[in-house]
Order: sequence, then C-alpha cells, then structure tokens
Amino acid sequence: MARTTARTEPEPGDLTAQVGGFTDVAPLGVGAKPAHELTADEDVDVADWDRVAAMSDFKALIAAKVRFIVPATIFFIIYYFALPILVGYFPSFMDTPVLGPVNLAYLFALSQFFMAWTIAYLYLRRAGHFDVMEKRIVSMVTGKKGGN
Repeated sequence: MARTTARTEPEPGDLTAQVGGFTDVAPLGVGAKPAHELTADEDVDVADWDRVAAMSDFKALIAAKVRFIVPATIFFIIYYFALPILVGYFPSFMDTPVLGPVNLAYLFALSQFFMAWTIAYLYLRRAGHFDVMEKRIVSMVTGKKGGN
C-alpha cells in the first residue's frame, strides 16, 4: 500500500476555502466584498448620522411614520384583544347566530384577517410617501440626484 501525504498548499487557482483561519468563513479573494459584508472599519463611505438626525426633513419623516404607525398599532391591538374580552364578558351576545351556525364571535374573528389586510394596504400606500421623503434625504446627504 502506498502512503499518501496531505497537501498543505492549495493548487494555483483553487478557490477552496482554507480551514483554520481567524473566522469560520475564509474569503475566496475574488473581487471586492459586497457592501453588505463590509465591517465598520472597512466601510469608509458612511453617512454622518448626527447630521442626518439633525435634518428637518429626517425629523419630518420620523414624525410622519410615528403619526401612522402608533395609531394603527394601538387600533389593531385594541381590535385584536376585543374578541377575547367580548367573548369572556358578553358570551351570550357573541353567541348570537347571524347566518346558520355562524355567530358574532366567528364573524368578529374572521374580520380580524380583513382588518390586518386593510392596515397592511394602508401602510403600503403611505409607505410610498415615506419613500419619496427618504429619497430626498438620501440625495441631500450623498449629493446625488434621485437618492441612489
């Protein structure tokens, strides 16, 4: 039987990651790292976040989001917990038949799906306005027209 020895040096052009590096994932060394993989020390093209936070447009964006998100969240939480509260405190009312064996409790439970979809739809419509505001802020920070 011939005894083989393990190679310690990779062949030229071999992109197999080496084991035992300082991280579990060894870089393959092909091209530059994508932006989402850069560490904080490597990312030199970052925004001055203190300047961004002080901008009136950024404050207006945050205020607009809060004006939509907080009331929508409060409404949905109240609507969601209304079902167990109503069933617990007013069982005979919620047991009122509406259509055959379907009672008010079933209809209220099903309406929560439609309410969630409605809130999601309203948020998607409103998010279009948030995107316009965001692009304006990004264009002011980067100096590029259009925000990208």
